[in-house]
Amino acid sequence: MKEYKYTIDGNSYNVTINDVTDTTANVTVNGVEYKVEWEKPQEPKPVTVVKPTVVKPAPAQAASPAPAQAAAPVNGHAIKTPLPGVIIDVKVNVGDVVKKGDTVVILEAMKMENNINADKEGKVTSIAVSKGDTVADGAVLLTIE
Repeated sequence: MKEYKYTIDGNSYNVTINDVTDTTANVTVNGVEYKVEWEKPQEPKPVTVVKPTVVKPAPAQAASPAPAQAAAPVNGHAIKTPLPGVIIDVKVNVGDVVKKGDTVVILEAMKMENNINADKEGKVTSIAVSKGDTVADGAVLLTIE
């Protein structure tokens, strides 16, 4: 339970956040209880980058080459936010190699900056957020392969 005091246009408000779930919060404002609801943001669809394939012409006597097959999508390990907040900074780029414990994203939640660290070693294959984005609890921030 968190308690805050706000002044808006000269009016004082005592706000208590009783509990927060995935898309709702029960709050009390100056002794009156409210249920606050928000939409859960849609998870971004993963993007697969396929390098172009260079096909050399076959010798005249050989049969024509088999068509190139597209690379299968790579599923990596998702780094998710542990709480809702606003992205303050993204510390990595796609292609960077990170070690377990490296800070990959800084998230502001409840007026505090929280370092989100890699929980495994690997290469960053996708980044789903940008500086200034608002994210819900459990949202995918980036993927490590």
